Amino acid sequence: MTYTDKVCTEFIADVASKAPVPGGGSVAALVGALGAALGNMVASLTVGKKKYADVEEEMQEMITEIREIQKHLIDLVQNDIDTFEPLSRLYGVHPETQKEKRDHEIAMEKALYDACMVPMDIIRECGRAIELSQEFATKGNRIAVSDAASSAVLCKAAMQAASLNVYINTNMMKNKKNAEKLNNRCATFIVYYSGLADGVFGYTANRLMNTVL
Repeated sequence: MTYTDKVCTEFIADVASKAPVPGGGSVAALVGALGAALGNMVASLTVGKKKYADVEEEMQEMITEIREIQKHLIDLVQNDIDTFEPLSRLYGVHPETQKEKRDHEIAMEKALYDACMVPMDIIRECGRAIELSQEFATKGNRIAVSDAASSAVLCKAAMQAASLNVYINTNMMKNKKNAEKLNNRCATFIVYYSGLADGVFGYTANRLMNTVL
């Protein structure tokens, strides 16, 4: 059974336990999937409405895309667990000979790099979901505009959480060039998409406080 087949209470209990998985990366992926699902809901509430006929085709296309993002993020919940487990095992290895130490260092470096890949995927998927949330907020069903902004907020949080899972692994890498490259790529995504998410939130909050829907 994968973790995404469990009920919410079981998943939360496992996160809260001493077990190393599921951890921050899996939680970030799940939060991102929930954010994407909210965007999906807004688009679904928009299609088929005469009032929004002019954006019908566009919304249909965005529904197809946001559903793929949602599905990928759900898959990443388990992928993060699967990727972290080899790294977790290596932390428990204590090499003695020079060859063992060298082999362990090589294996550790690869495992640390691999452990960065799922969080980077989460960041990319959530970034695109934030872009779509902007479209849902400005063009989607006005009754659900708060959910469009909530989508952006949740995806931003998921991105930030995922970024910390990148940084904790790059911090331990011996290859500082690889570490710096990953850090810079991650930071670029975070800065841009955090600003975009904040814009969606600000636009929506202002609209709700000052406009009768």
